[in-house]
Amino acid sequence: MTKKQHAAKTRIIAGITSLLAACMLGDAPALAQDTQGLQRMYVLNCGESETKNLSAWSPGVNIGKHWEFSDSCYLIRHAKGLLLWESGVSDTIAAMPDGFVVGNGMLTLHVRKTLRSQLQELGISPAEVTHLGFSHFHGDHVGNANLFTAATLYLQQAEYDAAFGPDPSKFGFNPAFYNRLRDSKTVKLDGDHDVFGDGSVMIYSTPGHTPGHQSLLVRLRQTGPVLLSGDAVHFHDNWENRRVPARNFNKEQSLASMDKLAAIVAREHATLWINHDKEQTETLQHAPEYFE
Repeated sequence: MTKKQHAAKTRIIAGITSLLAACMLGDAPALAQDTQGLQRMYVLNCGESETKNLSAWSPGVNIGKHWEFSDSCYLIRHAKGLLLWESGVSDTIAAMPDGFVVGNGMLTLHVRKTLRSQLQELGISPAEVTHLGFSHFHGDHVGNANLFTAATLYLQQAEYDAAFGPDPSKFGFNPAFYNRLRDSKTVKLDGDHDVFGDGSVMIYSTPGHTPGHQSLLVRLRQTGPVLLSGDAVHFHDNWENRRVPARNFNKEQSLASMDKLAAIVAREHATLWINHDKEQTETLQHAPEYFE
């Protein structure tokens, strides 16, 4: 080996040694930060609802119990664009002081503050949202979907077939909330998907509540990983006891999806944010504050 080759080898070994030392001393997150464009996530209030009989969501339990649900949307800022996950209850209900009754009186929906106004306070117009996803296509999740026709839509093929097929009402879907998305650029999924290609935002297939229900993992650098449940589970007690609402599309799939979420939580050391769990939702900071 010549002196020149020996010097080059020495520099390479020194570089590797420095890198390993940096990782051992806790500098590794800085390296991850260079490769991930995830910047922040906002939690938006996208409606509320109340029922006089919670047992519709927990068969055989909570019969005749009054309950209030939260309904959140999540705006994720990434170097590659803005992702809106869920669009909540329709903003039109904000004009109804007594709310809007659905499900033959089973549920009353309320909107205290419109999604559009919350985005406006952040200086964002619907046309600036570049990526769009929903846990599923029930009206309290796609109520404002038609505002976001400029975005690329991400959904499972099974959900697409149900929502845009010949009989969406069979699955509890109302195309009036989302029909303008039919011509949107759409990424149809058959399983899990890395939205931005850097592992920071992951869609996980969690069917059962609907044919193509999906959940979202957001790997926030400071807050830590957060797993957004959608309606794979509606409130903490159902999660702990693995209860499946009677109106779910498929009970076996629902139970398997809850097990999948539990495995993700354990593997990622993630926090599960249950969309409709009002008690938990009220502990979260809402826009214009954000999580990093």
